[in-house]
Amino acid sequence: MGAPFIDFPRGRDERVQTLGLILLIAGIAASVRERRFLLMWRSRPAPTPGPLSTGLAQLVGTAGGIYLGLELLFSFLQIPENWWSGSTFVVEPLAFVSLILAIVQPFLVRAWLHIRKHR
Repeated sequence: MGAPFIDFPRGRDERVQTLGLILLIAGIAASVRERRFLLMWRSRPAPTPGPLSTGLAQLVGTAGGIYLGLELLFSFLQIPENWWSGSTFVVEPLAFVSLILAIVQPFLVRAWLHIRKHR
């Protein structure tokens, strides 16, 4: 009789995916909050769309633009799209990278404005 088979990597991958999903949701929430704050200081929003919906629309628009740009770059450089086929991501890695860059963007804008202000 041998040792019982325990499938540790599968459980660990699920935990890593769950943690990644939680961090992604937290990042989206923080990014939308920051975008809403930046919009509040830029100009008065139109009466119908609120700051939350405008921030979320900007986040999705920015992520979509980054994704299309990266997709065109990969196509132009003829990088095969199956290089991540063995990955454990729930979403496509290129879309994930685009979303992460879009989440970080308003924080980089704030840092840039802070640096320019204190020169």
